[in-house]
Amino acid sequence: MSRRPAEVTAIHTGILRCTLAATESQSYWAHVDPTEPAERRNLRAFEERWFGSKSQARVRQLLATMSARFDAHPQALAALRGWRGMSPAARRVICHWHLQLHDPMYRRFTGELLVERHEASRTVDRDVVSRWVDAQGEGRWAAVTRIAFASKLLSAALEAGLVEGRRDPRALIFPRVDDDALAYLLRLLRTVEIAGSLLRNPYLASVGLTGSFLDQRLSALPDLTYSRVGDVIDLEWREPDLRAWASAHHGAPPT
Repeated sequence: MSRRPAEVTAIHTGILRCTLAATESQSYWAHVDPTEPAERRNLRAFEERWFGSKSQARVRQLLATMSARFDAHPQALAALRGWRGMSPAARRVICHWHLQLHDPMYRRFTGELLVERHEASRTVDRDVVSRWVDAQGEGRWAAVTRIAFASKLLSAALEAGLVEGRRDPRALIFPRVDDDALAYLLRLLRTVEIAGSLLRNPYLASVGLTGSFLDQRLSALPDLTYSRVGDVIDLEWREPDLRAWASAHHGAPPT
């Protein structure tokens, strides 16, 4: 039996080169052939202008990023490739969750620091984030790198709808998560090895889905049956997996 993909745990600097990239991600889903060799994919993406008029070097970099975020999750990529009529709000949070899966710094930033700041002051600023980055790196990054990290983390959070504005202090908000996006996330997380549990993790916490509010949202989802009595949870899925769910609800091919 093949092992499930896992969330990335090794800290890297990928977000310095590409933040949320929701528009580029949607273009990738629309064009990519997962079976195509990387070099052929790079050339075709450039020639067909998947990402507009970007240089060949930038296209290659974007493709490497998109592949890392989405190709590692075949069921998810199949669902996204065939998803007709995805709302902008769903696209935004789906890209946010995939960035969380791929980038532990962003996952901790949005699923831990911003959640803590929500409870404390409902604001954040670049100095706070820069100090937090320094602690994550245990002092190994120079000031210019810490500032760049803070800037990119805040930019990605802005794109994801987690913060408002570009001036400090920045207000913290929670993005809209429609039923389709929430159903997608739950099925995605069933296919991935993550720290935490299906219903208690940084992916849900980062968008404000915790506690009784999460219970209410899950109880209202049309494609699963959910109930909780104390610590006992009963969760039944109408479709067996993410690919089957996407095929039933959004026209994505079942294979």
